[in-house]
Amino acid sequence: MPKKATTRKPSRPAIKAIGILTGGGDCPGLNAVIRAIVKTATLRRKWKCFGIQDGFEGLLTPGKIQELTPQSVQGILPRGGTILGTTNRGNPFKAVVRRGGKDVEIDVSHKLLRNFSRAGLGALVAIGGEGSLDIARKLHAIGVPVIGVPKTIDNDLSATDITFGFDTAASIATEAIDRLHTTAESHGRVMVLEVMGRHAGWIALRAGISGGADVILIPEIPYDMDKVAAAITRRSKRSKFSIVVVAEGAVPRGGRISSVGKTRGGVIRLGGAGEYVGAEIQKRTGIETRVTVLGHLQRGGSPTTFDRLLGTRFGAAAVDLIHQGGFGRMVALRTPKIVSATLDEACGKLNTVDPAGDMVRTARDVGIFMGG
Repeated sequence: MPKKATTRKPSRPAIKAIGILTGGGDCPGLNAVIRAIVKTATLRRKWKCFGIQDGFEGLLTPGKIQELTPQSVQGILPRGGTILGTTNRGNPFKAVVRRGGKDVEIDVSHKLLRNFSRAGLGALVAIGGEGSLDIARKLHAIGVPVIGVPKTIDNDLSATDITFGFDTAASIATEAIDRLHTTAESHGRVMVLEVMGRHAGWIALRAGISGGADVILIPEIPYDMDKVAAAITRRSKRSKFSIVVVAEGAVPRGGRISSVGKTRGGVIRLGGAGEYVGAEIQKRTGIETRVTVLGHLQRGGSPTTFDRLLGTRFGAAAVDLIHQGGFGRMVALRTPKIVSATLDEACGKLNTVDPAGDMVRTARDVGIFMGG
C-alpha cells in the first residue's frame, strides 16, 4: 500500500545572524545582556551579531546597524547604560510625522520589516520594558522572529519575578536615604526623597524599608495628606527628624498624578510628587522640610552583582531560545530558574505592589507610615 502523505510545517532558514536592540529608558545591566548575547551567539552558535543603534528607530534609519564581536563587547560588563544607545521614540506602529502643520501618527512597520530582511538577520532580540516588548509583540505578529528580554528599573513586568536594573536602582535609593539621615538629624528637618516608580512602588518600598524611612508613599496606595502630616507630627515628639520616600507616581487620595507635561509622543512626563509632598508637610506641620529628587541618578553607574548576573543569564538564555525557535517569547526569571513566557503574558499585566502583601505589612509592622 502506498504510504499516507504527511504534511510538514515549512522550516525557517538556518540562523546566520541576529540583531540586538535596546529600547525605552536605559538602566544598569543592559551591557551585561548585550555582552552575553554576543558571546553566546558567536562562540557557541557561530552566528554573527549586529547591534541596532537607538532602539527600533535604528531599523528605520540607514547606517545604524553595526557588527558586534567578542572583542567589541570586551570590558562593558561593569558599565552602566547601553553601548547601542536607546530612545523612547521609534515606535514603528506610531511614527510621529509632521503633516499640514500638525504631528500625526502613521504605521511604518512595513519599512522596518523590509530593512530587517535586507540586513540578512534571522532573529531579533529586543531588550526593553513594557512599551518596547509590546512593540516586539506586534512585530512578531507581522512576521519578525523576535525574542524579548525584560528590562525596567521599576520592576513592573509581571511575567518575571524580577527585572535587571531594579536591584541597582533600589540600592542607589537606599544609599541616598542613608546619606539623608545624617543631614536630617543634624538640622532637625524632614527630608523628602523622590524616587522613580510610575505605576509601581517597588523602588520606594524596598529602599524605604532598607533605609529606615519613616513614611513611604507609593502609587498603589493613594495617600491622605492630613494623615501624612499627622504621622510626621507624632514622630516629631520623639525624634527631631523624619525621612519620607515618595514614588514619582504616588497620588494623593482624590487627587491627580504630578506631571510636568507630555512628550512629543503624548506620554505624560512625571515630576513634582516630592515637591508637592514636601511643601504640604512644611505647611501643615511647621517643620522645615527639604526635597531631593534622585531622577536619573537611579539609572546611571555600574550595575550591582545581582544585575550583572541576571543580565548575563538573560542574554545567554535569549540565544538558546532563538536556537529552539521560541519566537514571540520573552526570557524570564522564575526563581531559581530562567524560563520563558509569551510576549502576550509579558505585556498583559503590570507587576504592582500588593497593598495587602508581605512587604507592605512588614513596613507597617516596623512603624513605617504608608500614607493611608
